[in-house]
Amino acid sequence: MSQDNELNTLKSRFRGYFPVVIDVETAGFNAKTDALLEICAVTLQMDEDGWLKPATTLHYHIAPFEGAVIHKEALDFNGIRDPFSPLRGAVSEETALKEIYKQIRKEQKAAGCSRAIMVAHNANFDHSFVMAASARAKLKRNPFHPFATFDTAALSGLAFGQTVLAKACATAGIAFDNKEAHSALYDTERTAELFCEIVNKWKKLGGWPLLESQTDDSADTE
Repeated sequence: MSQDNELNTLKSRFRGYFPVVIDVETAGFNAKTDALLEICAVTLQMDEDGWLKPATTLHYHIAPFEGAVIHKEALDFNGIRDPFSPLRGAVSEETALKEIYKQIRKEQKAAGCSRAIMVAHNANFDHSFVMAASARAKLKRNPFHPFATFDTAALSGLAFGQTVLAKACATAGIAFDNKEAHSALYDTERTAELFCEIVNKWKKLGGWPLLESQTDDSADTE
């Protein structure tokens, strides 16, 4: 593989990390006590010219774990009227995360990356719920970095001067329907588009690949 082609890979672009876009819908703000109700994950891929784009989408409605706290205000916000309704087709946290992690590990390995990293809008929120659910399910093969994330709210503030997802998408030229918002599937797909737009915009502006003198990792201590 030529040096140019090597630079146009996920493992080179993100220092061995495999970015996965995540969004969750929940029954509150406390990841340890409040129910996780919906999760979507979108994996990403890079074409031979180094342009980032969405790859695989995985989406699950999730049944509240035993003893979970459910706040009515949260349900009013995300539009999930009855978390226990069989019509939701909800699965357990364990089932959803096992399937998502299985696909992530498969694509991560194919990309030659060493670890997955979560991409999310206000990422600390989504990351905390995924980590808490993984702990409850006693999943030992969690592919995500335990604390590092790519936060599209921060990145959008830099790239577009907007931190709200809908406004950032509008500024980036990405269609956003507020009536569809607060669905994990819809929000994840828009966040994936937004993250790809930011990364690709940086490339268009000449920010990637770096100059040869800037690619020395000898001072990296992480």
